[in-house]
Amino acid sequence: MDQARSTISKIFNGEPHSYTRFNLTQNMEGDNSQVEMKLSSEMDEEVGGNGVGEHLNQNSNNKPSVAHNLGRKPKNLCFMAAATLLIFIIGYMIGYLVHRKKDMAPTCEASKDPIIESVVYETGAAPLMDWDDVKKLLAQKLTAAKFEPVFSEFSSVNHRAGSPGDESLANKVLNKFKEYGMKTWTDEHFVKVQDPPASGSNRFVFKNGRDERPEGFLSYSANGTVKGAVSYAFYGQERDFKLLLEKSINLTDRVMLVRAGRISFAEKVANAAKMGASAVLIYQDPVDYPIGDSTQLYGHVHMGSGDPYTPGFPSFNHTQFPPVQSSGLPKILAQTITAGMAINIRKQLGGQSEPGGWGGSFKLGDESDSITVEVNNVLTEKKINNVFGVIQGFVDADRYVVIGAQRDAWGAGFAASTVGTSVLAELARSISDMVKNDGFKPRRSIVFASWSAGEYGSVGATEWLEGYLSSLSMKAFSYINLDGVVTGQTGFKVAASPLMHSLIEGTMKEVNSPDKAGTLFSQFAKLNFELNVLEPFKSDNAAYPFLAFSGIPSVSFGFTSDNSALPSRNYPYSGTMLDTREKLNQATGNRVTQLAEIATRFAGHMALRLVHDHLLRMDVMKYNNIIRGKVSQINGKVFAIRQRELLPKALTVKWLILASGSYSRSSRKLVEDIQNSDLEDIEMCRILNDRIMTVERNFLSPYVSPRESPYRHVLLGSGPHTLDALLNHLDDFKADNPDADVDLFRNQFALATWTVQGCANSLAGNIWSLDNEI
Repeated sequence: MDQARSTISKIFNGEPHSYTRFNLTQNMEGDNSQVEMKLSSEMDEEVGGNGVGEHLNQNSNNKPSVAHNLGRKPKNLCFMAAATLLIFIIGYMIGYLVHRKKDMAPTCEASKDPIIESVVYETGAAPLMDWDDVKKLLAQKLTAAKFEPVFSEFSSVNHRAGSPGDESLANKVLNKFKEYGMKTWTDEHFVKVQDPPASGSNRFVFKNGRDERPEGFLSYSANGTVKGAVSYAFYGQERDFKLLLEKSINLTDRVMLVRAGRISFAEKVANAAKMGASAVLIYQDPVDYPIGDSTQLYGHVHMGSGDPYTPGFPSFNHTQFPPVQSSGLPKILAQTITAGMAINIRKQLGGQSEPGGWGGSFKLGDESDSITVEVNNVLTEKKINNVFGVIQGFVDADRYVVIGAQRDAWGAGFAASTVGTSVLAELARSISDMVKNDGFKPRRSIVFASWSAGEYGSVGATEWLEGYLSSLSMKAFSYINLDGVVTGQTGFKVAASPLMHSLIEGTMKEVNSPDKAGTLFSQFAKLNFELNVLEPFKSDNAAYPFLAFSGIPSVSFGFTSDNSALPSRNYPYSGTMLDTREKLNQATGNRVTQLAEIATRFAGHMALRLVHDHLLRMDVMKYNNIIRGKVSQINGKVFAIRQRELLPKALTVKWLILASGSYSRSSRKLVEDIQNSDLEDIEMCRILNDRIMTVERNFLSPYVSPRESPYRHVLLGSGPHTLDALLNHLDDFKADNPDADVDLFRNQFALATWTVQGCANSLAGNIWSLDNEI
């Protein structure tokens, strides 16, 4: 108000060459935006040294009066009267607008649900565009026709990680980001991966038959030669191996033949190793994968992600560490074979008949079914590059959502990498254009990332997480994965952090379905969103390390095929050289561009919602039911086992129940704080958002090493620190398993309890606000 009066005073005092220069600069790594304002005029020194009132007084003392200079002619008197009236009107209008803005300043009390409801007002730092206008702008930028040239540009027959083809695509993505006016950079890593032998081959010989030499391979397998009897183990899940043990089949030193699907290759090999097997052969059964008997299969068997030779730390060229290996590397041989090779083996197996649920057509194998397996993979070091571009926010520029896609593939990899990279580029173009040309001002930043070495186990993405974990955990509030967003057309599946479930549901209600007859929600969610859309994260999902290793709320989604003929995997060409545009067209009814457009809208709506609203759309109450459910299961099993005196009577679940209650109360208190806060207060919004961001991160157990147990999330991770591990340990007590250990269980129990309590403490905010009954 004073500034306005001062400016008006200068105008009517006839000061020449007066102007205002306003400069807003953003610092991605700083905590606050810096605002610089300079008033330049002949009175700069007086304005800087005195208040507006003093400045006006000095004008009166140092200059002749207007009346004296102009005289008291009627014409001049009319001019003075008009000028006075104009000043009064302008001052009244400014005062009215300021008063009206204060009256209209909304608080969260006006919203039934502060996490779900829209916020449509502005702040002084970044005028807030109406959400409906944001949606319309994105819709205008995206069309199916625009994907055709992008698909052509990013299609490549050979772009395996670290290859010239991969580097060429990286440069194309980088140039696109630059073309869109984004700040860009690259991240270089030197990683160790296993490739098939350059000379020679991997091989096997069954019953002194023909020497078979498959071209496919499994990276990170152990090398060597083993000889043993073959046993068929269905999909290689734990229950499949337990069923073989129930049939009194000795699995020690056996070579296990298993189908692809249902769980990752790494999990199949790990399960076989637990049974004492010496090798695993994996194939695509024609029942699940009707793609030919000679199709070669590729993958990896590292039970983890990233470079397994630098576990827990990044593979930068300057890092000097002693030789070390990930605990997730298998110690047994693993190799893929074709369906034709596998069927030939199964036809000759003896022994007991398969269980009815496994098909029942063949035998399970006996001691006479001898096979020799030889693996000669080569460990090589490769230079890979991750490519980044950023659209900087206008309020909290140092807080950002990351959107990423895998760039490499075993072969053409159209569904595996081309579609995701194209969606990434189109989303970057659209949002950049909205900011440059349409006045959209995101509150927070958006980072676009193109990852390399995804086929070897999300190596590029994980190395980036390991390299910048300390800063990312405080500033990256979400990750949106674009890998595999189009592999079918009849289904739509989402794996995500529970914090994002409400955001996902709301987004599905806003984005049109592919047939334009309704929304994604009405077509795919139907009557049960959680049952028909949501699915648990799998360990080989590229978004899983962001969630379980880094504690960043993450989401992975895609159009799938609900085909009963393909129960184990909806797109049969993944991991093969047949993943081409033609095959994906067949799987989608020639609707790849239309589905890619809808997938881009879905990802874009989530990202824009996260950077548009004053508060992050994370529902902190969602974890309440998950924690209570786990605690209830643990309590029931502990009670039953104590009845059998297998656990000390002093062992109580009381403290875990109290920790669960603390989290419930802390999450409710955060929602209350949001409801009672004025969201025009930028600093208050930042504080509330920081409390929301701590939830996922504090579910990472601080009591285990990232090297030994990288997926430290106690609810969604894997390892002895999780609540699921407690449940499994209780099952071991119930089954009188010799591996059950009372002292180990009590240690696991105590650490898990305090991890949940620590998350509740962090969510509560200030140290004097903690709700700690332990």
